[in-house]
Amino acid sequence: MTIREPGTMHHPVQETRTLTVVRQEVSLGAGRDLEFGLELLAKARSGQIGPTLRLYRPAPTVAFGQRDTRLPGFEAAALACRDNGFEPLVRRAGGRAAAYHQGTLVVDHIEPDADAIAGSKTRFGYFGELFAQALQSVGVHAAVGEIPGEYCPGEFSVHGSYPADSSRRIKLVGTAQRVVAGGWLFSSVIVVENSAPIRKVLTDSYAALGLEWDPATAGAVEDLVPGTTVQAVEDALLQTYAGHAALESASFSSLGA
Repeated sequence: MTIREPGTMHHPVQETRTLTVVRQEVSLGAGRDLEFGLELLAKARSGQIGPTLRLYRPAPTVAFGQRDTRLPGFEAAALACRDNGFEPLVRRAGGRAAAYHQGTLVVDHIEPDADAIAGSKTRFGYFGELFAQALQSVGVHAAVGEIPGEYCPGEFSVHGSYPADSSRRIKLVGTAQRVVAGGWLFSSVIVVENSAPIRKVLTDSYAALGLEWDPATAGAVEDLVPGTTVQAVEDALLQTYAGHAALESASFSSLGA
């Protein structure tokens, strides 16, 4: 899938390559799910797989950034996660703690790329626009950009605003990227259903870490468009992707998990 500048998102993209879509129906476990994305990146850079989109609903997880582990409250934060039924993990990408569970959709986009580093910044803008477009198609007033007080803040977070009050915004998609010589992994988490446990575990873990944030910025798509399901968002995302790449499906077993 060719990466375009964010401003060209609305133009049809004629692709010469196919993006293979793989649905992982069952979580492999919090730690294994995270590690498997990196294994797929290794397979992409060695030519074992081509451009791949892996979709799954994760086990309850809080993924901490490397910086979080150096804070004096990290062990207490990890304990708070377990007390809330979430598995604390440390991801290799940057950022702060982010939480997800089975009411979220994880989207791992993996590509072999001889010049992976050159397009790393552009990728954030491109995928931010793509996810915002997908959420707009299910009725969310979605846009790209950091909102004040959000958890795991990022310039290219995707947020949504409440229909009755556009000044109230919640973070809906967080993104992270792993770039190596010969390939990249762009991983995104869309929070769709059941935001209360995510808000609670983030409140407890951020308090332990001593980090300031606004719990009102943590929410889910269904908070803005009631009745929206993970499946509906997955369908909308693939429909959006189909406007930018030729999609084909493959079984999860084809990835050799």
